[in-house]
Amino acid sequence: MSLRLSTVILPYRRWNEGSREAWQRAEQLGFHTGYTYDHLSWRTFRDGPWFGAVPTLTAAAAVTDHLRLGTLVTSPNFRHPVTLAKELISLDDVSGGRVTLGIGAGGTGFDATALGQEPWTPRERADRLAEFVPLLDRLLSEDSVSYEGDFYSAHEARNIPGCVQRPRLPFAVAATGPRGLRLAARYGQAWVTTGDPKLYENGTPEQSVQAIRGQAERLADACAEIGRDVAGMDKILLTGFTPDRARPLESLEAFVDFAGRHRELGFTEIVIHWPIPDSDFAADEKVFEQIAMEALAQLG
Repeated sequence: MSLRLSTVILPYRRWNEGSREAWQRAEQLGFHTGYTYDHLSWRTFRDGPWFGAVPTLTAAAAVTDHLRLGTLVTSPNFRHPVTLAKELISLDDVSGGRVTLGIGAGGTGFDATALGQEPWTPRERADRLAEFVPLLDRLLSEDSVSYEGDFYSAHEARNIPGCVQRPRLPFAVAATGPRGLRLAARYGQAWVTTGDPKLYENGTPEQSVQAIRGQAERLADACAEIGRDVAGMDKILLTGFTPDRARPLESLEAFVDFAGRHRELGFTEIVIHWPIPDSDFAADEKVFEQIAMEALAQLG
């Protein structure tokens, strides 16, 4: 598969105060997909503006023509499969079939307690994701679904006419552990990783590449267990969370080197953050646009 370049546009600006223009510019620059985070609030942005992912993507669908749209990532922390399925089918319809659902187990951030619950342990999050993904798969593929699980239920949930994309819109499953990788292998059209978080503070880029190689190998093993060829699965790297941090966006040459090393691991899509001044995602906008327009050609 050829390498694709995508971007994440965080929903921290009002639509008419820069957000609309960013999504339109992403399409003009030739990005494959424009993603956004599906959180109720997030890290250092908690006390500032932050808008909902699905309405933002719906608005983006209305002002773009061919840019794919997606979440990186949706989680069970505050979502229910029945209501999420209805929103996704509507978004897929408005966009003309341009939606990818990035989905993962979630974490211990603000989303984990916003509904008044205690934060779930990693095992509890994995348990919920293991039920969430198969149920969502059915809800997006079948006209009527009834289900009783340990965490989620559906009673004659109707989703007519279903997704524009058939049999449903694609899932990009974020996972690094054994259970998540098995979910990705069974239900994902793509796999997502941010690298190994244990290496972020004190690891080296070389250690990060080794860790990601190990993740990719475990994904291949999970696919082999069910008779699936991992080579036919998209592999997405969300950048900004490896020891390299923002260095790949410092120059076109730095990015081409970074992307080339990860393409060798089998990645088919690399996602970079739209620059946000005075944040962890600060970057020179001119360099960012140069990368968007020229990097793939240099990678061959």
